[in-house]
Amino acid sequence: MGDLDGKSTLVTGASKGIGRGIAEGFGREGATVVVNYHSDKEAAEETVETIENEGGTAVAVQADVSDEDEAQQLVETVTEEFGGIDVLVNNAGVLEPSPLDEMDVKTWDQTISVDLRGTFLVTRFAIEEMLDQNSGRIINVASQLGIKGGTELTHYSAAKGGVIAFTRALAREVAPDVQVNAIAPGPIETDLLDDTTDEWRENKQSEVPLGRIGTVDEVVPTAILLAGDGGDYYTGQTLSPDGGDAMH
Repeated sequence: MGDLDGKSTLVTGASKGIGRGIAEGFGREGATVVVNYHSDKEAAEETVETIENEGGTAVAVQADVSDEDEAQQLVETVTEEFGGIDVLVNNAGVLEPSPLDEMDVKTWDQTISVDLRGTFLVTRFAIEEMLDQNSGRIINVASQLGIKGGTELTHYSAAKGGVIAFTRALAREVAPDVQVNAIAPGPIETDLLDDTTDEWRENKQSEVPLGRIGTVDEVVPTAILLAGDGGDYYTGQTLSPDGGDAMH
């Protein structure tokens, strides 16, 4: 018996990184998992295969969460096929570092569109279903950068800061029926760090009190907590698996 047995869950941006880890973790806990992806169908299908090989149930569904029509169709697909959405994880995001004085409007707009607008859109359509069923959990994946900011990441920091504020405001609005929380990880080993330099890694590790960059597996338990019975008394919170990075 898993902590999420019988739960219908949707994880956006679940073909890789933190989203994939959460999707696979939910599968191990007994949830039915909808693995949303934007363009990497092969990676999404690998996520589904991993979940199924471990005895879980999953399906991959393509959608650009920053597109209103596609976000609505994504939610409708989940509710029609699985009878509702018990847990929504808004994880889809993009990250392209750039100094502000060199940043073009396209880069800014894309980051805000996916990371913040996408969270709004999918939640906008999912919340109707959750309020109708008088229950639901929403987990928004933010970042420590949304709290303390990051050099050459004004766009990403602004988007993730917006996600945290959105989480708190919505938690007040839809309580007590729906619980809304955020996860703000510190630096985590994902594909988003593939292009970072050794110097950057050394500097980042020196900033983290635990002295290292975290792993996806160290983020997943927080999502499982918030989605399951252990999260019954959490709402409007931002939990930080970050190795102490928030203290820096």
